[in-house]
Amino acid sequence: MDLIEGVAIKQLKYHCDERGRLIEILRCDEAFFQGFGQVYMTTVNFGVVKAWHYHKQQTDHFFVLKGMLKLVLYDDREASESYGRVNELFIGDYNPMLVKIPPMVYHGFKGISEEETLVLNLPTKAYNHQEPDEFRLEPHSSKIPYGWERKDG
Repeated sequence: MDLIEGVAIKQLKYHCDERGRLIEILRCDEAFFQGFGQVYMTTVNFGVVKAWHYHKQQTDHFFVLKGMLKLVLYDDREASESYGRVNELFIGDYNPMLVKIPPMVYHGFKGISEEETLVLNLPTKAYNHQEPDEFRLEPHSSKIPYGWERKDG
């Protein structure tokens, strides 16, 4: 996949035995790590779209704890080599990965598993309730060349 400039994917691996499973998501001693702001979990129900937004300062790191997610990124940065590019990623139970989303890249997601999907985010900045670093568009905005409908075929 031709990734948007600044986006990175870390394929992850479960370590399983008779007790259960373990997965390392992000370590402070690897190049992927940029700093820590907070950790939060959000959920999305089947078929629901939560989009679009970007941050001016914060980098997000998305990991799906349970379920499957269609994560879509759009590069609206005119100075970027990947300006205008869309990345569509399917992450979760069947494809565990950590996705790094740099500042100024629009992102949104859709729940694609029947059960509620649990999404963990490890942003580099803590959320500022008085002055949020969050800039939004509605999910079906014509500014972003992407449709959230299922693609049968």
